[in-house]
Amino acid sequence: MPDVTDGRLPHISTVIGNAILFEPKPVRELPMDFASLVNDVSRLFALLEAREVDYVLVGGIAMLSYVEGRNTEDINLIVSLSSLEKLPEIVITAQDADWPRGQFRDLRIDFLLTSNRLFDRVCQRFSTEREFVERAIPTATVEGLLLLKLYALPSLYRQGNFARVGLYENDIATLLQAYRPPVEPLLNELTQHLSNSDMRELRAILHDIERRVQRFDQQDR
Repeated sequence: MPDVTDGRLPHISTVIGNAILFEPKPVRELPMDFASLVNDVSRLFALLEAREVDYVLVGGIAMLSYVEGRNTEDINLIVSLSSLEKLPEIVITAQDADWPRGQFRDLRIDFLLTSNRLFDRVCQRFSTEREFVERAIPTATVEGLLLLKLYALPSLYRQGNFARVGLYENDIATLLQAYRPPVEPLLNELTQHLSNSDMRELRAILHDIERRVQRFDQQDR
């Protein structure tokens, strides 16, 4: 399980700061200082609370609240478009259908809009409150994270995005191995959001992942 501080989940600012600091490629400049990054994270979540924005934390930070060994430079949030419009302090730097990207001071934020039915479903049915160092934050459940990652896989395969395919498949395998959630209800949920051909491909991918988990379990005995 991930490192905790005083019984709470990891410090979001530390996770992001370490990911930026140890990034092997100079993708972007470091924040001015760590104190600035800490303040930015606190200000962001205080702003979401002050504007009464309904949101759910997903992505790498949410993953790290359940399993160790996952770094990320970004914060990922499910929100509605109307909620996003309440936040003029966040500059939208890219817009890709249901996945706008924003910048809040030194923080990069990837949004998943609830105009996508699955994202809305995760927000409504697959979220829980998790106690991070900064504050209690609405966060996707293990099942919610699995739904999002499984949903993305067929598209990532079509794009030939090998790096993200590997990352997502590893996340899925890690969650399955650690928590053993029933898989069939998740697949039943996804049939409402993916085509028949995508579902066939997804079942084959998931079968391979489950076999990897089984091999790991056998070696661990």
